[in-house]
Amino acid sequence: MSETPLFKKLDHIAIVVRDTDEALEFYRDQLGLPVVIDECIQSGKVRLTHLDMGNLHLQLVQPLTDDHPLMEHLNENGEGLHHLCFETADVGQTFAELPARRMTPKSETPHDGVLKKKAGFIDPATTRGVIWEMTGPQ
Repeated sequence: MSETPLFKKLDHIAIVVRDTDEALEFYRDQLGLPVVIDECIQSGKVRLTHLDMGNLHLQLVQPLTDDHPLMEHLNENGEGLHHLCFETADVGQTFAELPARRMTPKSETPHDGVLKKKAGFIDPATTRGVIWEMTGPQ
């Protein structure tokens, strides 16, 4: 097992929501967290809104289509904490390292994330039931 940490730091905490604009009334207006970025990705199937918490972001995740996998998650679990996302220098390289650390990526290749970053999820069956994502510039 490698002594080198797999991740550099926590990048964001993701909360799945049904309606971002409604959720912003709490997170932005009541808590005072400023919006850093608000964009639709995956060909408009999900809206991601990042709010600045100082040392990391709070990400609001809104599925925009009924067939998006997060819609099923919302219907089963309601709004709330979805995943933790860790920063890595190279998502592709980290994907390749996962099997040696007894973890499995949820997809074969990373996907596009916000701010032109790459991202990828790790199968929660290999992370003690917690949904982990990784993100980085490549």
